[in-house]
Amino acid sequence: MSVTYDEIKIQAQTAASELVDAARLQKGDILVVGCSSSEVVGLHIGKGSDINAAAAVYEGIQSVLQPKGIFLAAQCCEHLNRAVIVEKAALLPGTEIVNVVPHPKAGGSFATTVYQNAECAVAVETIQADAGMDIGGTLIGMQLKKVAVPVRLSLNKIGEAILICARTRPKFIGGSRAVYDDALSGGEIPR
Repeated sequence: MSVTYDEIKIQAQTAASELVDAARLQKGDILVVGCSSSEVVGLHIGKGSDINAAAAVYEGIQSVLQPKGIFLAAQCCEHLNRAVIVEKAALLPGTEIVNVVPHPKAGGSFATTVYQNAECAVAVETIQADAGMDIGGTLIGMQLKKVAVPVRLSLNKIGEAILICARTRPKFIGGSRAVYDDALSGGEIPR
């Protein structure tokens, strides 16, 4: 590993801060993160789960989200069918909870860390997050609201893992005569 856990934490904090700003996330919004701790430390996804790297990513991200009241959702690995770990308070009424407790070899180190540190962690099969971070090729697209927009940050890696981020926006409807709310679109009104 060419970076330290402290550097990983700072990178995660920087990325989360930039994404929160770019996505205009507010209290009650959800940021979904898929994180391969193996990729963060320079190994192939699923081949070297590192709980310390996961903790560093978690601490960096939560240092940004928690003070703002933004919920963190962690996408589990393929062994748990990409289930999501999230605070129960983030769920809409009627959301079905599933029964699973992630661990490093089934769920992943990051989801395990989120589960262990949550106030009231629950697992759900899917979620519709307002923004997302894919750290290491974890494929989080299925957990985002319908219209995802790529977000470029000042960094493109956390540790050794490739970082890809997205925000979401409401769908534009109504065609050429419609008027749109610039605040909802993130400044991208079709013309």
